[in-house]
Amino acid sequence: MSTLIRGGTVVTAEQTYRADVHCDGGVIRAIGEKLDVPAGTRVVEAGGLLVMPGGIDPHTHMELPFMGTVASEDFLSGTAAGLAGGTTMIIDFAIPDPKVSLLTAYDQWRGWAKKSCADYSFHVAITWWSDQVREEMGVLTRERGVNSFKHFMAYKNAIMVPDENLILSFSRCLELGAIPTVHAENGELVYWLQQQILAQGITGPEGHPLSRPPEVEGEAANRAIQVANMVGSPLYIVHNSCKQSLEAITRARLAGQRVYGEVLAGHLLIDDSVYRNPDWAFAAAHVMSPPFRSKEHQAALWEGLQAGTLQTTATDHCCFCAPQKAAGKEAFTKIPNGTGGVEDRMSVLWHAGVATGKLTPNEFVKVTSANAAQIYNVYPRKGSVSVGADADLVVWDPKGTRTISARTHHQKVDFNIFEGLEVTGVARYTLSQGRVCWADGKLDVQEGAGRYINRPTFPAAFEAIKARNALRQPTRVERRP
Repeated sequence: MSTLIRGGTVVTAEQTYRADVHCDGGVIRAIGEKLDVPAGTRVVEAGGLLVMPGGIDPHTHMELPFMGTVASEDFLSGTAAGLAGGTTMIIDFAIPDPKVSLLTAYDQWRGWAKKSCADYSFHVAITWWSDQVREEMGVLTRERGVNSFKHFMAYKNAIMVPDENLILSFSRCLELGAIPTVHAENGELVYWLQQQILAQGITGPEGHPLSRPPEVEGEAANRAIQVANMVGSPLYIVHNSCKQSLEAITRARLAGQRVYGEVLAGHLLIDDSVYRNPDWAFAAAHVMSPPFRSKEHQAALWEGLQAGTLQTTATDHCCFCAPQKAAGKEAFTKIPNGTGGVEDRMSVLWHAGVATGKLTPNEFVKVTSANAAQIYNVYPRKGSVSVGADADLVVWDPKGTRTISARTHHQKVDFNIFEGLEVTGVARYTLSQGRVCWADGKLDVQEGAGRYINRPTFPAAFEAIKARNALRQPTRVERRP
């Protein structure tokens, strides 16, 4: 379908200018003023509006089997909700149980994701190690378009990986030209603290942040960074929530280490007072890991985002409804960890970032799409407004307002962590592959229209990294008698 976005102001990570944008065949065909287009072209009037790359959420969990239940959001409803908020691509996680083939897990997630109505890709988690895992990582990079592998440093007795496996997997990522990512929390400390807190009779949601203080996150982030430094691989740390992990990333980047940091929209706006709410269901609805922190951590995270120390924003969208959360009524350790946000991330960040002067519109594009596209090697196909790029676009109303509520959102969950927040900055139109899927508050999506996006590895760049690492190896000294 041919679509012309007329009269808008194009905003990219690099520049801002007035232009029409013509999309046809799923890609951007032309950018300029007063474009001539074929008869029958749909025209989207964008006067007074901004035309930006559709958002990329690099951290979601649709249909995730976790803690004895399954996340309530599926790939169709989740990608549709994303489109309603201006997000046109997600990167989800295929997470095999220990001893389960990585390829089996990948194929399972691909099957679930076939109903997606917007484009998607996958990180694959390393939850165990063997020669089989090593070989399957190679298959995934060569044949399945995977260029990132996730490592959980938390969730003891489940999917937590020991340091030995971090070393082996990071090294394998370097060989393949893939990016290792980590969930940075010291799982041993978390487990110990959980037992201590339960023994004190603290069983409600307020025990959750007590068992996962900032120190356990900071220690794990620093440890992962040091492992990556010794191995010589780059590193991406997901959902940084506190000053301690931010400081670890800052030190590494100042030393020239290639470390990337992600922050969640929720961690930028919501503080830990939610866990002390007397309504158990309300408090439990906010249980996620890492937990929400005090306002001083929020201020530090904003500074990290402004400074470029944190490069991407995400949601960790992993929804559980009230009956599922109630599994932890007797012990906070059994409350399924996860919250939503894929529909609200863009508006929340514009409202709290651009509208307050913390971010420029160009920086907004960087942290909501362009940086993720570059880090995960799909730029400029994604994350840009350029001829030949995928026509995944959002026509943004910088002055439009809406009130966020579970009663009106499109996410398949009965609670919204941003409930009642009136935001300035909304998606007026969202285009996926050049097709208008969201227009003035109405969704028009097609099940299965989303495509799996291959993400190539970085062999040339990583060869340079390996060559540099070779120069750092200690020289053997011959001893003479």
